[in-house]
Amino acid sequence: MNDIRKLAAVGLAGGTLTAVSGLFVAAVIQPASDVSDEMWSYPWSSDALVPVSIVFAAFHLLVFLGMVAFARSVSGRGARVGSVLALVGTFIFFVAEFATIPFADQRLDETGPQLVGAMFGLGVTLTAVGLIVAGISVLRSGSWHGWRRYVPLGAGLWALVMIGLSFTGALAAGVAIYGISLCILYLAVYTLPTDEAPAERVARLRARIDH
Repeated sequence: MNDIRKLAAVGLAGGTLTAVSGLFVAAVIQPASDVSDEMWSYPWSSDALVPVSIVFAAFHLLVFLGMVAFARSVSGRGARVGSVLALVGTFIFFVAEFATIPFADQRLDETGPQLVGAMFGLGVTLTAVGLIVAGISVLRSGSWHGWRRYVPLGAGLWALVMIGLSFTGALAAGVAIYGISLCILYLAVYTLPTDEAPAERVARLRARIDH
């Protein structure tokens, strides 16, 4: 298994965990929660939010590694720029989960939660724009074939929808669908034929020349 496929497999695990956790929150935690939706920790208690944020940060890290695989699987300036934006956006999610912890017992309208909420907003915006830019580039270049060529753009469009869902009670369900879109993206990367992974091919050629 080459490096890109290893990273894609890690990302696939992260996407799966993201989807499952989003579904669990939407179907189980939210309906049973007695926490006010005006609290930053909603639907979790302030005590539960701390370990939950750490777990979610781990999920984001797995997704980030998968995004590295995606970045290494594309060629062309637009695709590379887009994938870097998506990488930065995903990393911001990782940082924002830890930034959430000090404000676990605060209300949404307080300064700390507002700032962390802006971090999440920036993360999803960069991810959405990055995947859309990369997705358009992949479509135009024809470097990916079949169903795979539509996947990056589809993931980016759903991330764009997530911006609106961030202000609604449907956020958890949206996260579940986002996780599924990531799974499809990383599956596309994992199943790319060798000749459709230009970044890795160039790296191997350079290594052979150096040696």
